[in-house]
Amino acid sequence: MHLPPALSYLLDDAAGAPGADAFLTALGQRLVADGLPLAGGAFTQAAPHPIITRRTWLWRADTGQVIEALGFGFAGLAPENVGRDWLAGLGTGVVHEDVVGGAADGTVLGWAANRPFDEAELDLLRRVARFAAAPLAALAARSTISVLLETYLGRRSAAQVLAGRLRREPGETIRAALLYADLRGFTELSENTAPQDVVEALDAWFDRIAGAVHAFGGEVLKFIGDGVLAIFPIGERGATAACDAALSAIAAARAGMDHLDRARAAKNLPPLPFGAALHVGEMLWGNIGTANRLDFTAIGSAVNLVSRLEGLCKTLDRQVLLSGAFARETTQPLLPLGEHRLRGIADPCAVFAPEQ
Repeated sequence: MHLPPALSYLLDDAAGAPGADAFLTALGQRLVADGLPLAGGAFTQAAPHPIITRRTWLWRADTGQVIEALGFGFAGLAPENVGRDWLAGLGTGVVHEDVVGGAADGTVLGWAANRPFDEAELDLLRRVARFAAAPLAALAARSTISVLLETYLGRRSAAQVLAGRLRREPGETIRAALLYADLRGFTELSENTAPQDVVEALDAWFDRIAGAVHAFGGEVLKFIGDGVLAIFPIGERGATAACDAALSAIAAARAGMDHLDRARAAKNLPPLPFGAALHVGEMLWGNIGTANRLDFTAIGSAVNLVSRLEGLCKTLDRQVLLSGAFARETTQPLLPLGEHRLRGIADPCAVFAPEQ
């Protein structure tokens, strides 16, 4: 059976496209090869994401470039049709849209034309929408799995799982600036506060500390109760750049928490003090657990040291402490606090604090 190139692509190859951008590009190019007067195309799909409600990919026929637009949902507001609005500005303003497979999730394929479509061309576009349902369902499933894994495991662990790392085995050694931080007095807060208010406080804390880590190129590896373990990998950027980024993240988190504490005080709520420690070294990141229940976990002397160093914050009445190894790499001015014994660590650790 002879099929137009676009329909053959949808039947044979589209499900294997590496992403929606590649799918839209390949489909658009084949429609042009079928003789359609396309100026561009748009593909919109619901996004299984904690923040993003929909994603739209926009393809220009003249350049072959694809850009992505993200939609963020707010209660009571109807979602904007970014794809249709963008397509209306291309070519002659002629736009044709189809809901893919009659999907109730708002999956839409749209096309802009350099001239009005004739009936045969419109029929082909409608068939394209029907044939696209199966490969787009496969693409959506892959995207959902990826987003869910990144949401619950983090980017680095998600990549390992997607690559098929599902057995207990040695992990990867990571050299990085390590950051460990947790709230002070969280046990007392939990016992004297309604559970929903505790969750709200935790979310606010994690927003600020994790948001600062991500803003300066770091990655949160784990949430541990009210604590956070994050890394600033040393690789493409050197140790000094990674350590300075970690210090900048801590400064941003402190500013964010100061602002939060003022807002909480206005509501007669207690502040949320925290302690943080910074170290630089190597750790092992890999699958640890039972044969059929695994967790990606960071282990090693560097992880032990940074967590023990954070515990010294209360003793020294400091919000942020840095190890000697970290201090040797950063360019920031520091205040030496002498050598201190850390629980479970054989050798004393030189300890520093930021000057401000």
